[in-house]
Amino acid sequence: MTIAAVERAFKLLEALAGEADGADLTVLAERLDLPVSATHRLLATLAERGFVTQDAQSGAYGLTLKLSQLAFRNLDLRGLPDAGQIVLDQLARATREYCRLAVIEGESLTWIARAQGATAGLRYEPPMGMGIVLHATATGKAWLASLPEAEALRIVCARGFDAQGRSGPNALGDVDALRQHLAETRNRGFALAVEEGEIGTVAMATTFRAGPDAGAPIAGTLSVAGPLPRMQEAHRDEIAAALATAARDMAAIWPLRRRQIGALPTVSTGASGQTMPTETKA
Repeated sequence: MTIAAVERAFKLLEALAGEADGADLTVLAERLDLPVSATHRLLATLAERGFVTQDAQSGAYGLTLKLSQLAFRNLDLRGLPDAGQIVLDQLARATREYCRLAVIEGESLTWIARAQGATAGLRYEPPMGMGIVLHATATGKAWLASLPEAEALRIVCARGFDAQGRSGPNALGDVDALRQHLAETRNRGFALAVEEGEIGTVAMATTFRAGPDAGAPIAGTLSVAGPLPRMQEAHRDEIAAALATAARDMAAIWPLRRRQIGALPTVSTGASGQTMPTETKA
């Protein structure tokens, strides 16, 4: 398989990920700007590998759960969600809003865990599968502010300020505005996004380190988001304090995730293809 074919296959998977009811062959071909025949060959290959299925009645193509299984397997092996869920749950209870944990992956961030703290009224709960627009979210700005300014600007400029409809009315649109927001984030100690990621919402975020040592590298971010009427300025100091506490707690337990993995029984694959636990030696 050529590099071009691999890239097309990934683009096809990404296109299907946004289609809850699947998509027709012609629609996918148009979206990918590929001939119908080439698109069909890609779909056939992905179907053979178990990543794609075709509805017998409508003929629409959709993703199977295989990608989700691979993602969860990777998360389990790395011990990421379990290591932070207790802290995230505590943050949600303290703020009574929607909280998320994201980790650094190369030059981007990926959501890996969430906790809903709202118990009444409006509940803000966006999908976890959406990519993080770095310049238009509190999560993204919190991480960018931890980087040298030149590096942060390079990462954003390489992606561009066009979020393709995935931002709110106050999203930043140029380098000067971004530079100002990052400076404010560093001075404030947390990032703030008022209707930047989405209309009618406010988000606050901070980074946490990979260990309690002050020199430990940044491992990810913690964020709190909710409807604008509840996330007014008078309430933000309280949320900022809860975020700071959560960041310290997360840094303290983050190194434990590897020890949790070592304590788990190993897993082998049986002849039937099913995974089976094996005994661990005392």
